[in-house]
Amino acid sequence: MKIWVWADVTPDGPAPSALELLTKARELGDDVAAVALGPGATASADALGSHGATKVFASDDEIFANHLAQPAVQAIAGLVEEHSPDLILFPASYDARDVAGRLHARIGSTLMANATDVLGPDKARTEILGGTKVVDVQLKGPTPRLVIVRPQSFAAEPSGGTAEVVDVKVDIPDELTTAERTERHEEAASGPRLESAKVVVAGGRGLGGPDAFEQLEKLAAAIGNAAVGASRAAVDAGWVPYSYQIGQTGKTVKPEVYICAGISGALQHLVGMKSAKRIVAITKDADAPILKIADLGVVGDLFQVVPALTEEIEKRRTGS
Repeated sequence: MKIWVWADVTPDGPAPSALELLTKARELGDDVAAVALGPGATASADALGSHGATKVFASDDEIFANHLAQPAVQAIAGLVEEHSPDLILFPASYDARDVAGRLHARIGSTLMANATDVLGPDKARTEILGGTKVVDVQLKGPTPRLVIVRPQSFAAEPSGGTAEVVDVKVDIPDELTTAERTERHEEAASGPRLESAKVVVAGGRGLGGPDAFEQLEKLAAAIGNAAVGASRAAVDAGWVPYSYQIGQTGKTVKPEVYICAGISGALQHLVGMKSAKRIVAITKDADAPILKIADLGVVGDLFQVVPALTEEIEKRRTGS
């Protein structure tokens, strides 16, 4: 059984999603390979191998980074024709979804998106209706089946293996390079990444405006190693950037502690944070849905509770 993983890579190494998917892939079959295209691909082979890939199809050609998905689809379609994998797992990143969709159109294989688990080469699991229903999906049609997996569905665990690097050489027609990336923008960030933070402090519509997020920043700083996130309502209002958004159309987080203030608990938000080990909700609405899943619910004015909590944490940390 040949299981492949599409690995998003950068010059700094593979994305965490690649390591998560490889960990799952080696549970499904003993012939696991990764496909890594773009600058940093070859250098990522050690990490990919240590998480289960026995082979890495790699190319460091900048054509895969400078143009949109078409060159990558040309390359992976050729690899599929030559090696005939049974299943290809994709992360839910923008680029990976673009590649998966175009590959599906090109080779006619079954494509499933938003999977939360992969039960075998022909079966995957997802959640619908805001995560309230779990559905097992039978994957039919020609191989390889293509499955896009929701982030942080699996924990990345190294296996101690190594990978053979196979150099990918492919001719990319000029008509596949007409869509070109002209600019890249990376937001400066302080503190841990939202997706990997052990503590997440999130705010919603109840904060009333962007200035109130300063209270959450202070709380996160007092806790230490904590990240600040937001509900879709706060992002749509323009109070914080989209990179803060947690939920079905944002990021998925699984911290040790999730502290939310002014968030009612809409289903689309719960999808992105309900797997947190401990949930603390601060809201003035005693009937807010978020309280039904919270381990600790505080019904009160967040503008009083949050500063008081911050002050108490600072006292305990400094011993004063």
